[in-house]
Amino acid sequence: MTDFKKMAVPGVQKLNPYIPGKPISELERELGVENIIKLASNENPLGPSPKAMKAIKSEMDELALYPDGNGFALKKALAKKHGIEMDCITLGNGSNDVLVLLAEAFLTPSHNAIYSQYSFAVYPIAIQAVGAVHQMIDATSWEAEMPLGCDLPAMKDAINDSTRLIFIANPNNPTGSFIGEEQLYQFIQQVPKDVIVVLDEAYLEYAPEDQRVDGSLWLNEFKNLVITRTFSKAYGLAGFRVGYALSNPDIANIINRIRQPFNVNSLALAAAEAAINDDEFLMKSMQVNATGMAMLEAQCKALNLRYVPSKGNFLLVDFGQDAMPIYQKMLELGVITRPVANYGLPDCLRITIGSESEMQRMVAVMEQVCG
Repeated sequence: MTDFKKMAVPGVQKLNPYIPGKPISELERELGVENIIKLASNENPLGPSPKAMKAIKSEMDELALYPDGNGFALKKALAKKHGIEMDCITLGNGSNDVLVLLAEAFLTPSHNAIYSQYSFAVYPIAIQAVGAVHQMIDATSWEAEMPLGCDLPAMKDAINDSTRLIFIANPNNPTGSFIGEEQLYQFIQQVPKDVIVVLDEAYLEYAPEDQRVDGSLWLNEFKNLVITRTFSKAYGLAGFRVGYALSNPDIANIINRIRQPFNVNSLALAAAEAAINDDEFLMKSMQVNATGMAMLEAQCKALNLRYVPSKGNFLLVDFGQDAMPIYQKMLELGVITRPVANYGLPDCLRITIGSESEMQRMVAVMEQVCG
């Protein structure tokens, strides 16, 4: 028989697929559980912005037509929002898409890319798929000032003549760890100009405003800086898969050359354009997240469970033992969380912050399982 695995390019042969959070429908099929809440994929419990919903409905009559392949209206809104030119923007099918595009555009088997331990699983997947060398730098310890965070000095020391990309998430998924403005700025200053720093800001909106580090403000200063953002988290549009990259026009020109035609559909374009200016909805999302986060942190302290202080919409909780049996018990009680053993954290679960009622139930389930 034909061995199709051997036919695949070497980098792909060694890949393990990305594992998403368990869908509600899957748990219903497996265990027959009802009244399920999903706290596994860092989705916004408020759903989409009302302005986005209105824009979606207004676009429904045009579904027989292809979307604007250039995404002009959304790019115009993003350019105004960030104070940049439209030719600095690359639209993606989620920010995941532009992360992969960056690897495809700038990495070869002769190059390497750097990322931190316990960071987004797509970084090594994208790097390895193109046959490049991935350099994972050990994260800081649980005892560090920022537990399980990026060790920026070690990342800097790992840069060599073959390094093309550095991936940094701020805040980081799945840990929630965060890099301060001064520390991050100084790091980017020290990176050689021919090494591209990709700053993944998928969870930026959830950080308190006085602690938020907006890398897009540095684009004019650092020509080797790329910012990636998404509408999947705080804007509640995960099902539409729309994100973008901000960079200098030369980098945007390169990655737009390999971007798939019509990679963002017309409903997603309309929804994102409306959502980007719905400040009232964004503020409400932040408030709901802060309330839920406080409830979850309080329960962790009551149960003597350590966790990483998070600037995202989730909390990484260490249960001090193999977390899979705890995960399974929670499933049986109708609560889906996210195991992170595939990240090298077998004793932990990542718990998304839901609505107040969902967090009340999560707290009760934790009491039942761990109390």
